[in-house]
Amino acid sequence: MEIFVKAKDYIKSSFDELINNVKWPTRSELTSSAVVVLIASLLLALVVFAMDQAFEFVVTSIYKLLF
Repeated sequence: MEIFVKAKDYIKSSFDELINNVKWPTRSELTSSAVVVLIASLLLALVVFAMDQAFEFVVTSIYKLLF
């Protein structure tokens, strides 16, 4: 039964840490972080799209030359 006591103590200490020690971000901090992630994701998607288009162009050009 000691395992249940340890589990209970662990859950209590985790809850206490989340309530009293964790610094939760403000709404404006969350908003700015979300905007940064959105912009970075869009830029990465554009880079991958450009690479895909370039690769398609090269492969198509080589294919047309050979066949």
